[in-house]
Amino acid sequence: MLLPIIACEIGFWVVLVLALVARYVLRKPRTARALLIAVPLIDVVLLALIVIDLRGGAVADWSHGLGALYLGISVAFGHSLVRWLDAKFAQRFDGAPARPKLYGWERARQEWREFGKAILAGAISAAVLLACIWLVGDASRTAELAGWLPRIGLVLGIWGIIALSYTVWPKRAPSVSAPDGKADAASRPPR
Repeated sequence: MLLPIIACEIGFWVVLVLALVARYVLRKPRTARALLIAVPLIDVVLLALIVIDLRGGAVADWSHGLGALYLGISVAFGHSLVRWLDAKFAQRFDGAPARPKLYGWERARQEWREFGKAILAGAISAAVLLACIWLVGDASRTAELAGWLPRIGLVLGIWGIIALSYTVWPKRAPSVSAPDGKADAASRPPR
């Protein structure tokens, strides 16, 4: 089951890059849209492969759990990844400005938004795992899938601590030095 997961991950990035090349390099927006529509189909293919494998009598191993985790991450973070890579292509090929780095409360809010996506990814992954356990209906064949649920909880707990750390200790913008080498008071972030 590991090879289909790797193939789907590679397929995700290949189709995404091809869509952006069609949009920015070849200037074919219709082709780019068609390729972007194909990106979620890769997730559907992976889900079908996991279900077919388990329903066909396979004993779940760690790769089935990894596939469920990949599906959750792909659904929850896929749109953000597409936007991020689209901005990079726009910057490179259309001269769009780079996004400014975030500091302080803006950065903390961004970390909480990402944590929200992680919760969504965890919920989707857990739902896929539980659905596979239910579909197979044999606890001896799906014990490995049940073992992924606490792992998801652990990752979410660590992610939440990281988001909290940006709230408690906000990241400060670097100070800009004046020509004399001393930090400019106007450039220091407010406390």
